[in-house]
Amino acid sequence: MAIRIGVDSGGTFTDLCTFDENTGELSVSKIASTPHDPSEGIAEGVRNMLRDVGRRAQEVSFLGHGTTVGTNALIQLKGTKTALVVTEGFRDLLEIGRQKRPSLYDLYADKPVVLVSRDLRFEISERLKFDGSVVTPFDLDGLEEIIETIRGSEAKAVAVCFLYSFINNQHEALIKQRLQDALPGVFISVSNEVAPEFREFERMSTVVVNAYLGPIMKTYIDRLKHRLDDFDLVVEPKLTQSNGGVISFESASKFPVRTVLSGPSTGVVSAQKIAKMIGLEDIITFDMGGTSSDVALLINGTCNLSSHSEVHGYPLKVPMLDIHTVGAGGGSIAFVDEGGLMKVGPESAGAFPGPICYGNGGTSVTVTDANIVLQTLNPERFLDGKMQVQREKSVDAIQVLADQLGIGLMETAHGVIAVATSNMAKAIRVISTQRGYDPREYPMMAFGGAGPLHAARLARELEIKKIVVPLYPGVLCAMGLLLTDLSTNFMATKILGMDDKPLVELQAIFSRLFEDAEQWFVAEDVQLEDRDTELYMDMRYVGQNYELPIKVSKNFADEADLLSAKEAFMQAHHKQYGFSGDDPIQLVTYRLVATGKTKHIPLKQHAVKSGDASQAVRDTRDVWYSEHKDWRKTTIYDRSLLQAGDRFQGPAIVEQMDTTTVILPGMSVEVDCYLNLVIEDIEAHYAS
Repeated sequence: MAIRIGVDSGGTFTDLCTFDENTGELSVSKIASTPHDPSEGIAEGVRNMLRDVGRRAQEVSFLGHGTTVGTNALIQLKGTKTALVVTEGFRDLLEIGRQKRPSLYDLYADKPVVLVSRDLRFEISERLKFDGSVVTPFDLDGLEEIIETIRGSEAKAVAVCFLYSFINNQHEALIKQRLQDALPGVFISVSNEVAPEFREFERMSTVVVNAYLGPIMKTYIDRLKHRLDDFDLVVEPKLTQSNGGVISFESASKFPVRTVLSGPSTGVVSAQKIAKMIGLEDIITFDMGGTSSDVALLINGTCNLSSHSEVHGYPLKVPMLDIHTVGAGGGSIAFVDEGGLMKVGPESAGAFPGPICYGNGGTSVTVTDANIVLQTLNPERFLDGKMQVQREKSVDAIQVLADQLGIGLMETAHGVIAVATSNMAKAIRVISTQRGYDPREYPMMAFGGAGPLHAARLARELEIKKIVVPLYPGVLCAMGLLLTDLSTNFMATKILGMDDKPLVELQAIFSRLFEDAEQWFVAEDVQLEDRDTELYMDMRYVGQNYELPIKVSKNFADEADLLSAKEAFMQAHHKQYGFSGDDPIQLVTYRLVATGKTKHIPLKQHAVKSGDASQAVRDTRDVWYSEHKDWRKTTIYDRSLLQAGDRFQGPAIVEQMDTTTVILPGMSVEVDCYLNLVIEDIEAHYAS
């Protein structure tokens, strides 16, 4: 007998999901996170979950988890004191960057804090040409002085980034070995291992972030591993990557930069699986938790994998699902700014003290407090009664905010929700409207602890007509760990002209990538029948500065494959930019995605029966709706009692352990065969 466990550790709650491989039973749970030591909350959650399902740790066949440790350390600038060693003449590249101005018309915009102070950025005499040949040999003597300075600085991490090391790693390999020998206990990170691609600034930024987070992530993983070892687990735990796959703790310790979107990525993986089962290929995912909201656009059932992204102003050259994050969650703090306008977020009340209604001493009004006052959330208890709330404290705090604004209590509470909704709508427009996609043409899949609570208002803001709420939306990221595979990426850069028909060079590059993948499969103990690979080439027209990733045959071998890649690039270019031509094409970076398939949990299909959902009615309560500017008696449904085929109309509220779903007046609900709630805005009169 065996069970599989997925854990998602967020800023406010830690979500857990277990699947019994013998009985097929799925169980979910939530506990408060422990920000002072996230491993404590995870271990406690796993211990409680094993007790609740009556199983022993020795029966666990898989344990995977997602974490925000790296993300939070980067956003809050709580990483490790880090040094940087670079090629002579490039000491200030980290600070100069690309000289882009993201806020072109903001004269007071602040640049992101440079993660390595100038006194800890060191130049060393060495130089490679663009082809990897040595121009200036590595200066080992000069390195000794740098080592002594680093030792005296008490830096706990060192990043190394030399020019063209992605082509020839000889010099970086030399310095890595010398630094490891001379500075035991210091985290050493070299760019050719972290991001073996061209564009020196982005590569330098990535390796610096990796070093900056390295000791933090190692400490966290060591603590968690120690706590889990006390359970006598017989399996090695896994950790989610930003690309949606999972890796070993050892790999995560070496490359923490790959985990900065660890949590939200598995939510998207779950959404992809569920959307495919119910026949929806194009959807917008909306994942709202306690601290932030994460949104993504799925086209043809797939979320794009980006090889370059920016997190909190820091460019990263690591594979990530194309997820956009905004600081709007249930714990986001509402306040009145100096101009007398209400703002919400990005600062969050977190898990402790949390929203005022938690009664833990919180003093800042949050989105959750506003929902408690409006009574869209249960004004007495959360988590199936496990957590009591204090509405009167939220009322008193929002009244203070209302007095500042000069409006009524309920109007102020609704205003908090409206501002948060506007912030989330902006995030969705970034991944849709700003890229040429009309959000009105896409259903929304809402999940996360607060996603279903706000999805209806967000959908109306964006004129989206259909919302899908999965069976366990509040723990979907944890469930995603039981639906995902082992995965990692390998890449190499070499600029080649397509017209030169570089088949020999391409075959040599792909051969090396496959060798790297083979070593990884062996290290991760992936059996032959569970291995899969995909090949991509980043392509561009000569003179362009950005590339498009084009999938090619894993058996790439001849001119026909080269021609197919060219045609695919021209189609992708036309779709992205509105044109394509016969200009010369360059091949730039070559990527291999290696996947180790794991056993996924099956999602049950239920027989659809016509029903009026009356058997699921739990209660009624008064809820304040902005549509009526008044209270309306609202039917409360128990999600666990809803059956496939049940139908009902809004206004209504569906409560379950892990979340609350709000259905506004003018909306209808049908429960599909997978027990998803499918919400339609029947009063919508939007332009098609």
